[in-house]
Amino acid sequence: MALNWIWFLFFGIAFVVAIIQFLFFGNAEIFKILVDGMFDSAEMAVMKIALPLAGVMTFFMGILQIGEKAGAIQFLAKRIRPFFTRLFPEIPADHPVHGQMIMNFSANLLGLDNAATPFGLKAMQGLQDINPTKETASNAQIMFLTLHSAGPVLIPLSIMAQRAIYGAQDASDVFIPCLMATYAATLVGLMFVAFKQKINLLEPILFSWLVGLTLFFGGILAYFSSLSKEQIEIQSKIFSNGLLFSLILSFIVAAFWKKIDIFSTFVEGAKGGFETSVKIIPYLVGMLVAISCLRNSGTLDFIVEGMKWMVNQSGLDTRFIDAMPTALLHPVSGSGSRAMMIDTMKTFGADSFVGRLACVFQGSAETILYVIALYFGSVQVKNIRYTLWAGLTADLAGIITAIFVSYLFFG
Repeated sequence: MALNWIWFLFFGIAFVVAIIQFLFFGNAEIFKILVDGMFDSAEMAVMKIALPLAGVMTFFMGILQIGEKAGAIQFLAKRIRPFFTRLFPEIPADHPVHGQMIMNFSANLLGLDNAATPFGLKAMQGLQDINPTKETASNAQIMFLTLHSAGPVLIPLSIMAQRAIYGAQDASDVFIPCLMATYAATLVGLMFVAFKQKINLLEPILFSWLVGLTLFFGGILAYFSSLSKEQIEIQSKIFSNGLLFSLILSFIVAAFWKKIDIFSTFVEGAKGGFETSVKIIPYLVGMLVAISCLRNSGTLDFIVEGMKWMVNQSGLDTRFIDAMPTALLHPVSGSGSRAMMIDTMKTFGADSFVGRLACVFQGSAETILYVIALYFGSVQVKNIRYTLWAGLTADLAGIITAIFVSYLFFG
């Protein structure tokens, strides 16, 4: 029902706003813009997302199959079993999906989007295998997607690269604010879902893990904040990509050591990657076209103007409002919010308060509606329950934190 309402409201609101644009603002092009956007988004969903994803999916699904046969996934699962069995109580303690999820979270943490998606889709399939009601999201799937969509990225390399392109004096100055905002989003998302699922986060093992993770992120934050921009970029690239390649090699070596037919195992798993990529196309097309209509109708522009008016009435500093289009687009369109971030830097300057805040917004969380369409679409779950609200709550926490820390660092 949630997806039905989202889809209906996106098209319905877009139509109403388009009528307003035509009748009151004389925009005779608005319906052409909507229709052209629909065609462009449908093409993008297939040609620029699903098909390129097929190759990556095929490779990494094959690698994961090797890792499972070699026992590497089970090894990872045992290491994090005390934490995950309490955070995901419905999953059997020795189930390999624990290892698949930790690989997804690790790839996200390292900023390796191309690897994170195949790992995440494989984990979603594993969660669906133990889901008793196949068309309804399980508690474990909701917790997984909420953590995935809000999951922290240690080094926002792509954002830093865009800042450098647009003339920022120190492209890495948004690194600490981004990490603070995305970690706040993760914690709030975790607490939201834990409350709904009656998970006691003060339980000693869970609490100690959460404190340990917080200290871990704090230590990384302290270390990287002491480095120069060049050192951050060099060390993060070596660490992230080197770790991923080492992981892949360790799977292959372990399988070779156990005398497993490596290439046949790879091909067996790779077949599932292509099938999954094809399966998600209708879900991606449907959601991205609806998002395109909402964006191109000008709905977000009206919302931003309304926010600016309300903040003006309150007498508060309104500078953050000019960066809000990036924040408002982020839950619905990653490419749209990135384009808005770039436009904000071009308009106000990469080193302006607004330009920096837009970058922190972009680094604060994942695109929840895209994640829902991609991951639930891959396993044909129709009833997503409160997944969207958990993701949006986490996203809101990231936005509020981003505004606060940006005033603290740059205001």
